[in-house]
Amino acid sequence: MTGLASGILAAWAASLASGAPLFVLLGLAGWAFVLLAGFPGIVVPQRIAMAANSFPLLAAPFFVLMGNVMNASGITTRIFAFARAMTGWLRGGLCHANITASVIFAGMSGSAVADAGGLGVVEIKAMREAGYDPETAAALTAASATIGPIIPPSLPMVIYAVAAEASVGGLFLGAVVPGLLMAGALMLLVALTARRKGLPREPFPGVRVLLRAALGALWALLAPVLLLAGMLGGMFTPTEAAAVAAAYAILVGLFVYRELRLRDLPRLLLDTLETTGVVMALVMTAGLFAWCLSVSRLPQTLSASLVAGIGDPLFFLLLLNLVLLVVGCFMEAIAAILLLVPIFVPPALALGIDPIQLGVIFVLNLMIGTITPPVGVVLFVTANVARLPFEAVARAVLPYLAPLLLVLLAITLWPPLTTWLPGLLLGR
Repeated sequence: MTGLASGILAAWAASLASGAPLFVLLGLAGWAFVLLAGFPGIVVPQRIAMAANSFPLLAAPFFVLMGNVMNASGITTRIFAFARAMTGWLRGGLCHANITASVIFAGMSGSAVADAGGLGVVEIKAMREAGYDPETAAALTAASATIGPIIPPSLPMVIYAVAAEASVGGLFLGAVVPGLLMAGALMLLVALTARRKGLPREPFPGVRVLLRAALGALWALLAPVLLLAGMLGGMFTPTEAAAVAAAYAILVGLFVYRELRLRDLPRLLLDTLETTGVVMALVMTAGLFAWCLSVSRLPQTLSASLVAGIGDPLFFLLLLNLVLLVVGCFMEAIAAILLLVPIFVPPALALGIDPIQLGVIFVLNLMIGTITPPVGVVLFVTANVARLPFEAVARAVLPYLAPLLLVLLAITLWPPLTTWLPGLLLGR
């Protein structure tokens, strides 16, 4: 059946050019394998249902809902105001504020698109009014948005954990240091170029203004603390943390900031259902496709070939980075995770690569892909927000790829950057 699976996989790859929805192509490929391999047709709905029957996947709609609520309840505005008060007085201060706000926002939403489409509206408007050119504002907003799915909570990390049968909590903790390194690397680039480009700065607002901004953003700042403390304290699992975070965002929006109204909730729930429906369609059809590949033993065959042909874990990771960076240029991150995990995770584990390091490398590669053309979804969002041509934003974002790629190289070469915190807190 390996030959049959290889042929169907090649036909599926060729069919991507048709423009048909990816979940449709995945479902048709899985159905074709089941039919031609002689399995009973009942296998198709069974495998689709089993793929959806996953406790960690319950986190997906709650993370999406939380991001939608944050964008509608004034939380994003307060986060940026606090970040601006902290860093606006530096040369290129609003660039630093942009990055700092993305770090804070990441601790609640876990979505690059939510960051770019929600917080990005506030950031780009403020930077343009302060004299920054629109391309710089849009490009930095896109680059800093990639931090969102790295620092926990993270929807792509949850999807990866489901596909790879990895620990969600371990992945969340393993991504904290790389996420902070991404922010530090972007801020270092800004600091190095701010004086050369003559980027503007604001006067120091004073301690009173800084404290007022901190109090305004206090409830948003408490969210990551609440989530991490609850998970590490055993009060709820990472999956349950998504529900807690969504409820927290709703309560803050309704009763603390009072910018969210009860009549807004049906619209937010419908938006959440629409986004979740797309994700679940991909998850279920990819689950069927992954089962087909598994019973054909194609991943096992490729795994044995890769292990025998490569042998060195570091060389394998460097090759994996190259593959994922290319794939990320053409495919949406969640779809790429679901398709590539069954192929690359088994040989990686056979080579002794830590599953936490592997998961963070996987997600970080694909997040970089969200700001690279031709299918950089975050680039499209920021270009739309900034009302700029996509090509202009794609050119402007190129310098910001360098610090992100350096962080990727660092976590590839030095595993403790991803394994130290899970080892310290979870005893791995």
